[in-house]
Parts: sequence; C-alpha cells; structure tokens
Amino acid sequence: MSPTAAFTRSALLGVAWADADDPAAIADAAGGTVTVVGVPVLEGRGSDASEGPSVAPGVPDTVVVGVGVGGSAVSTALDGDRARQRGFAGKAGQSMTVVDAPSTQGSLGAETPVVVFVGCGKVEPDATADDVAAVLRRAAATLVRAGGKSGAAVLVVPASLADAAGSVRRAAQAVTVGAVLAAYRFVSHKSEGDGGGSGSGVERFVVAGAGLDSAQLAEGTRRGLVVADAVCLARDLVNEPPSSMTPTRFAEVASAHAEGRRGVTVEVWDEQRIADERLGGLLGVARGSAEPPRLLKFAYEPVDPVNADGRVLHVVLVGKGITFDSGGLSLKTADGMVTMKTDMSGAAAVVAAICACSDLGVPVRVTAIAPTTENMPGGRAIKPGDVLTIRDGHTIEVLNTDAEGRLVLADGLTLARELHPDAIIDLATLTGACVVALGSQIAGVFGSDDALIGRVRDASGRAGEGTWPLPLPDEYRSHIDSEIADMKNVGKAGQAGAIAAALLLARFVDGVPWVHLDIAGPARSDEDNGILAKGGTGFGVRTLLELLEGYRPEQ
Repeated sequence: MSPTAAFTRSALLGVAWADADDPAAIADAAGGTVTVVGVPVLEGRGSDASEGPSVAPGVPDTVVVGVGVGGSAVSTALDGDRARQRGFAGKAGQSMTVVDAPSTQGSLGAETPVVVFVGCGKVEPDATADDVAAVLRRAAATLVRAGGKSGAAVLVVPASLADAAGSVRRAAQAVTVGAVLAAYRFVSHKSEGDGGGSGSGVERFVVAGAGLDSAQLAEGTRRGLVVADAVCLARDLVNEPPSSMTPTRFAEVASAHAEGRRGVTVEVWDEQRIADERLGGLLGVARGSAEPPRLLKFAYEPVDPVNADGRVLHVVLVGKGITFDSGGLSLKTADGMVTMKTDMSGAAAVVAAICACSDLGVPVRVTAIAPTTENMPGGRAIKPGDVLTIRDGHTIEVLNTDAEGRLVLADGLTLARELHPDAIIDLATLTGACVVALGSQIAGVFGSDDALIGRVRDASGRAGEGTWPLPLPDEYRSHIDSEIADMKNVGKAGQAGAIAAALLLARFVDGVPWVHLDIAGPARSDEDNGILAKGGTGFGVRTLLELLEGYRPEQ
C-alpha cells in the first residue's frame, strides 16, 4: 500500500427519527423499504419462570409501516409461548425474530416486515439513567446485528425507557450511537466482490419515538450521529494499515478532517520544528524509523463559552500516537506486533473528539496534542541505556525501548502544562500490565486531582465506557529512580507496571489537574460484539465528549 494512498472513510449507517404513530414520517425517514421492526422487551422480574418477558410499557400495539394501500400494520404483541419455546427471556443482548408476525396488510399485498423482539434485561425502578442509556445503546446494536442485510430497521422507543434514560434527547442519542457503531465495518481495502463496499447489515435505521417530544427526538438523533461519526473516525484512523497511516499521513488526514470546522485550528510540527522545540522524547523514539515524526496541535475556541472568573475554561487532551510499534531494539515477538497499528489509538481519539466539539456546542476551550511517530529498530534507533532529554530538561534513562509511549507523552504533557489549562487528560495504549489488571473492556484511570478523576469517571459512565481508578502511591515512586538520569522508563520487573508508567507521566504535569487513561485493553476488540467491531474501537472518544460538553466551573 502506497503511503500516499487515498484515505477512505467507512460508510456510516444512515439514521433518522420519526414518530411511531406517523406512517408517513416513518416511510420518509426509512427512505426505502422497511424490512425490520424492533420491539424492546423487558426481562421478567419474577423469581420463577412463570413471569416471562414483556414488551416495554408504552410501545403501541401496532406500528404502521408504509402508506396508503401498500401499508402494513405490524403487531408488536409478544407470544409468550413462542418466547419460552425459543428460549427468549428478554435478557440484554437477546433477540427473537418473528417472520410471520400478525398484521393487516395493504391491499397491494406489501411484504410485511419481520419483527425482532429485542431484549433489554431487567430495567429496575432504581436503575440509573446511565444504566438505561446503556440498555438502549445495546438494544439498538442488537437490532442492527439481527436485522438482516438490506432495507431499513425501525426501533420503537417508548416514553417509559426514554424517561428512565434521563431525557428523550439522551435516549435518542444512545439509540443512534448504538446503531451506528454496531453497523460499522472497515472494508475500504476489500474489493466489491469480497465483502467490500459499504459493509453489511441494515441500510437505514429509524428511531421511532412513541409518545416522545419531536424536538428532543430530533436533537438527540443529531447529536448521536455526531458522536458516532467521531468514534468511527477514530476507528478508521486506527484500522488503516500502518504503512499507509504513517505519522506524516496521519497529520495530513487529521488536518483535512478538521478543515472547515467552526472554531478549530490546526498546527503540524515537522521534524525540524520538533527539534527546535526540544522534544527529545519524541525525537528519540523516532530515530529508528525511516518515517519522520510529526506533532499535531489542534485548538478549539467555543462560540458560546463558559467563563470562570472572567476567563474561558481550558482543557488539554494529549494522545499517544505510535502509528506502528515494533518495540524498537527491545523487539516485540512476531505475534506481539500483529495489532501494533492500534498503538495510535490515543492520538486518534483526541483528534476525533476535538473535531466534534463545534457540532456539539462544547462550551470550553480545547487543545489536542498528538506526538506521532513509529517505533522501529533501524540503525539509528535508541539503545537500552541511552538517556533522552525531555522538553522541560528532565532526563530519562531508556532501559526498554518498547516502553516508548511514556517518552513521547512526556513531551506532550510538558507542552500541555505550559498552556496553563484547567485540566489535562491524556489517553494512551500504554501498558500490558493494565490489561492484566483490568482486562480488555476497562481502562485504568490515574490522576493527580480527585475532583477531575471523578469528572472523568462520571463522563465515562454516561458514555458507557468502562473505567476504573488505580492508585499513584508515593511508596512506588522509587521504582522509576535511575542511577544516571532523573528517572528511568521502566519500573521493577513484574511489579505495578501500569502504576510505574503513570508515575513517570505525573512528573511532567507540574501541579496542573491531570488524568491519565491507560486504554491498552479497550482500544481494540478481537471480535464483533454489541457496539464493537473487530479492530480499533475508538475508545475514549465518547468519554471525552461527555466530559467536554458538561465541563463547568467547580462549585
């Protein structure tokens, strides 16, 4: 693949909204033949099997699909006997497709859509709004995956679930995000005859509100499309082959994507500028590669800002951008390199997030910094035992060249703190130790400020992205002490690897409230499941956007 090959965005699922009781609106939103109607079903709350699943309250008895003589009134009634026979209990993620659902067909004999009963689990009375939003995201994903390979899918969203999700807008946003992310396929390098084109699955998705405010339904769908598009951009950037998504190409593609976005400006530093700015960590890692490094600096200025004491609040995002990580001279195994194009997930996330800020009306200043390079074992590569000097003058002894992310982040965090922001958030696929500790679905959260950690975790809860706090104990600071430099880039063998990496990063924020997200686990999925597609997940984009949208002065 040529490094200058065109970058092609993955096709996004089209999503529109309609009132569930308006057949003309549904037909217009579908833009074609409706082949699937999704009905949300709650799991029975009884202690025995006698209380089976039930259709969510507020779902209409029928949904009319099509207009005039070609319309069909599709029944949403759930046959309890059939559900028991097929083992459908309404559990989250379950679905039951009914092809011969009773209906009243139009006089032209229009083909009746299949009905997919979508399990939502037990939505208890004390369920949080975050819990219910997650239910709706998963329900939409389940419908997309069960909905076949053509036509439009309609998901009925009743007021009972929308209210439990906190608002109609939030419910519609959750459904939209779930549908689009589940439909995502990275097929730009497949031929048309080999599963190429726009991917598989339904062609159009309709959020059909039952008794919901139309304005909120429309706005929630719009915002959901903005968020989902940002996540899919991050996925596309990460999934691109590493020889075509080099640091230079990443800078070009990211800059082009930001072009024309209200309030967003872009600065790209080439190798000479990086040297002039004394980014010794980034330059050191880049030495082993034939591809020159780049540093991306995006800035967003809000149209309607939030002020605190007469100034606009400012959040800086820093993302690790290793476009391919061989490990350098501390070479990875062949198997260990297979997924290492994913090592730029942090940079992809911060770029995608800042590009969505204007469309979401984010009210704070945002800067995104992405130090970007390959980590290769070329003849000029840094060697174990070398010492690198970071922008702020601190020195790091490199004992393992495969612990390179913290070296480039040290420069990125130094640049961030020099902007004197209110908060710094960094994202990095930093350590395998964090995957060992938390698995593949949860990011580790470290930080210097408990209030900011709380904000980030609240945002991740609203976004439906798993995070868990990990400590930065003073007792472990000596783990990264070096005999010849200010610090070394590894801790004690087999001990607290994720903590050691975070403790190194902490030395470069100099009192600015800071949170580090180690996304090494959830940045990639090994299978298609729910809203995830195999490959890059775009993890962190939704959390960042939730955080930035709701960022306000501390009370």
